[in-house]
Amino acid sequence: MSLTRTSKRLVSLDVLRGITVCGMILVNNAGACGYAYAPLKHAKWDGFTPADLVFPAFMFIMGVSIYLSLNKSNFDWRISIARILRRTVLIFMSGVALKWILAFIATGEYNTLENLRIMGVLQRLGICYGIVALLAVTVRHRLFPTIIAVLLVGYYLLQLFGNGFEKCAGNIVSMVDYAVLGKSHMYLGGAQFVDPEGVLSTIPAIAQVMIGFLCGKVIVGEKEIRSQIVKLAVWGTSMFVIGYLWSYAAPLNKRLWSPSFVLVTCGITSLIFATLIYIIDDSKRTRWSFPFLVVGVNPLSIYIFSEIAGGLFRKLQWTTISFEGIWQPLFGNCGGSLAYALAFLMFNWLIAFFLYKKHIYIKL
Repeated sequence: MSLTRTSKRLVSLDVLRGITVCGMILVNNAGACGYAYAPLKHAKWDGFTPADLVFPAFMFIMGVSIYLSLNKSNFDWRISIARILRRTVLIFMSGVALKWILAFIATGEYNTLENLRIMGVLQRLGICYGIVALLAVTVRHRLFPTIIAVLLVGYYLLQLFGNGFEKCAGNIVSMVDYAVLGKSHMYLGGAQFVDPEGVLSTIPAIAQVMIGFLCGKVIVGEKEIRSQIVKLAVWGTSMFVIGYLWSYAAPLNKRLWSPSFVLVTCGITSLIFATLIYIIDDSKRTRWSFPFLVVGVNPLSIYIFSEIAGGLFRKLQWTTISFEGIWQPLFGNCGGSLAYALAFLMFNWLIAFFLYKKHIYIKL
């Protein structure tokens, strides 16, 4: 059976989405804290590692999906707006509920609202989805490049004149997070000064999704596969180069979601996407991609399941027991930590495979 199209889905996009979710699970579920190979660790502040790519890549992919989805209704706001608002609220509240569940698992206390982290991965996805989707049905798409430039340059200027590149409480990004969210509702109780999915840094994250949206427009607008590949590759290379050069003035920083970080990660993701389209859609080499396709058709549900399962495993000491009793003796500290993460990933993949075989596709 060809995997190029399944139920009119763009399989290369599903595969990319699956690769990204698998990356998230590996990065978030090391066998022991502090033991991980460098590519699976986030940069502590300035800098960039492969682990820093997975979340922004997912946001880029969401932008592509927004275009493909809304294009079916010809971007008619009368048809789409209620669905957009409902999905925005559902994704955001799923993120808040996930934080509450994880807090309950960790503490055993129901009343954790006073210190519950407000923002997070799903919350940022929900906010950015809602804003970009609403813009898509209300604003002419030819204005998107201008809006992206305004968002990125405007955020850079806020950082430039607001001590916004320093890891300190005087950082404007930190000040806004503290003022809007409150210290107790920030990541790690505000111990790292900024919330990595905070308020002000959502501005460039919106631009990230908009760039993905424009790449989705390329997929639909260019009927020839080779033309899609060339455009995505050219755009990806251009964004990577511009972002890298900009990093000398605005350092690559995931926690701040710096404008250079947006362009570099969008550039890399666009190049990977172009490569997958070439391999899957053009060359028809698809068998290798099946494991990622299985995850990619149920991305958010598998991510949520992995977060809850990971929290339960840690609370019940299963992570520590298996790491110290099996993986560390066999593979050492970092190798054992990776082996546990891979085993945990396989556990989640089996859940995804069950859903896939039963044709169950859970959408938020």
